[in-house]
Amino acid sequence: MKNIAMLIRYDGTNYHGWQRQKNGISVQQAVETALSALTGETVEITGCSRTDAGVHAMEYLFHFHSGTEIPTERLPYALNYHLPKDISALSAWEMPEEFHARFSAKGKRYIYRIWNSGLRNPFVSRYSWQMPYRLDVDAMIAAAPILEGTHDFSSFMAAGGSQKTTVRTVRLCRVERDPEQRELITITVEADAFLYNMVRIITGTLVEIGLHRIRVEELPAILASCDRKRCGMTAPPQGLFLKKVYYDFRESKE
Repeated sequence: MKNIAMLIRYDGTNYHGWQRQKNGISVQQAVETALSALTGETVEITGCSRTDAGVHAMEYLFHFHSGTEIPTERLPYALNYHLPKDISALSAWEMPEEFHARFSAKGKRYIYRIWNSGLRNPFVSRYSWQMPYRLDVDAMIAAAPILEGTHDFSSFMAAGGSQKTTVRTVRLCRVERDPEQRELITITVEADAFLYNMVRIITGTLVEIGLHRIRVEELPAILASCDRKRCGMTAPPQGLFLKKVYYDFRESKE
């Protein structure tokens, strides 16, 4: 049996998140169904992380075991015939047995998109949070780097998180306004790992700063407090994308 890693992308709008669910179709279930149809095996896959209902992925990596004779590099092409149109396979690699999609990951990068206008844009509304009130983007830009570094991010974890430790290292936290579409604001957060709803709470807190409900100067104390109640709202899921997952084997080839 081969241990195969596969990279996909998906639009999460129509799915109840990544993980298999009893009450609705998940991305995992859709991919397992397609792989099982392709290989003639009962395939179970292990993903690099959970994503919530409505969240998207530009890159998502999972691994599975299979005895298929289809050449590994051809698997994405064959699988795309079986996948729904809102999921696409990109690449596949045969990996050592010890490789694990979740535990071998060295970090992840997420982006969150905000449409800052009272007028809906049908070309971005499916993939952004429409914020009709004017945001002070300069304040958001100034606040974002305060979250960089190694900290206890308990303040930025939603109830229900089950991680053993709430200490994370944020390598990058950045806010940018699109130079061509000024209404489009992108928040980028890269870390070694993330807590439950961490990026969405970071986004909600930065938006509260942009609305002048929280001052930039308050953010260090909010971070140090480990008190979720002091942070901003949890941003809705549709603006969130898993942008990239980092692995040693991928970085060495790029």
